[in-house]
Amino acid sequence: MNQAADRDRYLVSAGALAAELARDPAPVLLDVRWRLGGPPGIDSYRQGHLPGAVFIDLDRDLSGPAGPAGRHPLPDPVAFQAAMRAAGVSRDRPVVVYDDGDATVASRGWWTLRYFGHRDVRVLDGGYRAWAGAGLAVTAAEPAPAAGDFAAEPGHMPVLDAAVAQAAARTGLLLDARAGERYRGETEPVDPVAGHIPGAVSAPTAGNVNPDGTFKDAADLAAQFAALGAVPGAGTPVAAYCGSGVTAAHEVLALTLAGIPAALYVGSWSNWVADPARPVATGPGPAG
Repeated sequence: MNQAADRDRYLVSAGALAAELARDPAPVLLDVRWRLGGPPGIDSYRQGHLPGAVFIDLDRDLSGPAGPAGRHPLPDPVAFQAAMRAAGVSRDRPVVVYDDGDATVASRGWWTLRYFGHRDVRVLDGGYRAWAGAGLAVTAAEPAPAAGDFAAEPGHMPVLDAAVAQAAARTGLLLDARAGERYRGETEPVDPVAGHIPGAVSAPTAGNVNPDGTFKDAADLAAQFAALGAVPGAGTPVAAYCGSGVTAAHEVLALTLAGIPAALYVGSWSNWVADPARPVATGPGPAG
């Protein structure tokens, strides 16, 4: 694996992005800042964002309505296509997605665009903090982009439902991307039941990034995942879940950087516990 080339396929640094934005056509920029419990990301966007960036709302644009399918299920293809076209997204124009820094939300934007068939999507490594920290220009002006022609065609990234996720935990490797205390069942700030899917292995997304929010090198990620049982080319099916399918997309991106393809359980824990008949494990080990 050419690690530098592979990283450049999925991530872009602030400096490299600034150079790309000076060219025509420039990449489409999507600001997907969002925080669990608020305040709304649009507030941060209005205070300052990358020039030309369009705000994309996680709940409205990157997800369907919350319900038994989870808190952030897949968006309807027609609605997603309309939102992306309104943001200026076209099939043949690169897209760069960013959030506040560690890419936990930007990765959901990356993954969703890839799932619906866009072939050139990258995450701003280090996010808005890296851009502003480099002294690059920010603005409060909201652009009026020309409509794009992106056609949303689902199915370009592998997904799991609850039954397949349960099987993956038994016969493959199912990674739980939430913080360790949520995995162990010590706390659950959002969903009605604490714990994890029996057989799942704890792999918090905080371990995928450096202190500045940029992704670790591919070799470091590969070693980290190998210690959990995910090895490139080994043939073991790998999948990830979290609370609602957002931070697990970060896990999928980190695995991709390490050369390991992985499926996403989009409904994640919020879908799993919607059925009280599904088993729940607690404690530090996969079986509880």
